[in-house]
Amino acid sequence: MSDEARELLERVREEVRRDGGTNELVPLIAGGRAPLDALRGLAAEEHLIVRSDWRAFLTLAAQATERPQREFFAMVAGGEGLALAKLGDFAAGCGLTGADLASYRPLPGCQAYPSYVARLALDGNPHDALLAILANFAEWGGYCATIAGGLREHYGFDDAACAFFDFFATPSPELDALSLAALDAVLATGWTPEGALPAARLLHSYELMFWNTLARVA
Repeated sequence: MSDEARELLERVREEVRRDGGTNELVPLIAGGRAPLDALRGLAAEEHLIVRSDWRAFLTLAAQATERPQREFFAMVAGGEGLALAKLGDFAAGCGLTGADLASYRPLPGCQAYPSYVARLALDGNPHDALLAILANFAEWGGYCATIAGGLREHYGFDDAACAFFDFFATPSPELDALSLAALDAVLATGWTPEGALPAARLLHSYELMFWNTLARVA
């Protein structure tokens, strides 16, 4: 594995962070100031997002031309499947039933993110999609760790109800290594990252839109 992949990923993550924007919901949960309606919205929106991302990642795995890239997307898709099983306990902890989730009316500001991931899978370049998704992974894991702590400390959620966030917050050296191997393999094809930078920025903006939509409507 070359240092080129690691350096590229760090550079793009820094560029995305420089675009600015603040996650308004996660600090509220961390401090116990988010209303229960915001948590219910989080559970219901994630119920839709995980299903969508699962399909998108499987599509990207099928499109991938390099073996490590294909394995990365397949592993991430498998993680979405595992996470979906844990999400039900978080929804139940928020007081939501299966009927509540089925009848929930999603918010456009929350569903922009998975819609764009699906667009990357359907009409984008899987190489560009790889870098855009990797550039935003680190922040998502950090958000989940903070949320899990806030749920336990301020809302009385048990381990089962926090398992969805614990899952994404737990470091995965295997996935990290595979992500760099995938990026390294893509770079070896002669692909250049310039086309992926707008996608990375948009994905970051849509993720912030997700959190801030929930923060403002609750």
